[in-house]
Amino acid sequence: MYGAERRQLLAQKARRDGRIDVSSASEELTVAPETIRRDLGVLERQGLVRRVYGGAVSVERLDFEPSVPLRDRTNESEKERIARAAVAQLPQRGTVLIDGGTTTARLAGLLPEGAELTVVTNSLPAAHQIVGRRGCQLHFLGGRVRATTLASVGPWSQDVLDGLTVDVGFFGANGFSTERGCTTPDPAEATVKAAMVRACRRRVLLADHSKYGDDQFSRFAHLNEMDVVVTDEGLDEEARGALVDAETEVVIA
Repeated sequence: MYGAERRQLLAQKARRDGRIDVSSASEELTVAPETIRRDLGVLERQGLVRRVYGGAVSVERLDFEPSVPLRDRTNESEKERIARAAVAQLPQRGTVLIDGGTTTARLAGLLPEGAELTVVTNSLPAAHQIVGRRGCQLHFLGGRVRATTLASVGPWSQDVLDGLTVDVGFFGANGFSTERGCTTPDPAEATVKAAMVRACRRRVLLADHSKYGDDQFSRFAHLNEMDVVVTDEGLDEEARGALVDAETEVVIA
């Protein structure tokens, strides 16, 4: 296959799937990962993709925020491992905040039965997992619910959060990096997330490796505001070292 043909296939894949993973594309097209990276460099110069950690995203879909079902199907096994590893960060008793996100919702479904926890969340999927669970008192943050993420945003949530002190908070993000911190596409959601960060004594970020370097529009926290980052083994040693240099504990699920 000629290089131009290969790049055409990669451009089509980016438009269709929204993202290209270097490792997967390398196996699919039976070429070295370095070849795919060079191809992505060409496509980036042509304005068709933007390169991110581990691959590239389609420029046509940079303003596209995936729905909850679509995000939940992405890197499912990694998210499940991350959520299970995050259980160790839960207190035996006390107050917990669970942010909106597909990985944090998985954690909500893993809360130990009988644990004496007061749980605050703005996530409808997380609340559904928690309500009725023995030992858990659930407090749902009010406000406008975004259909894209099924999370509440707005002044009602912020006003409540300003008066709270929570032992441990668990956060999701659309992107994270040592340079830009923890980010999300929507400014309203970022504002509530930032208020959640301020409300917590200890903060834990749950994010799979594909989100590293995929910086989004709105930052809600600098990376050194996260005490722990729980991610998966797909994150390479260089990125892990950068997180440690940012004074953040890294847990690999």
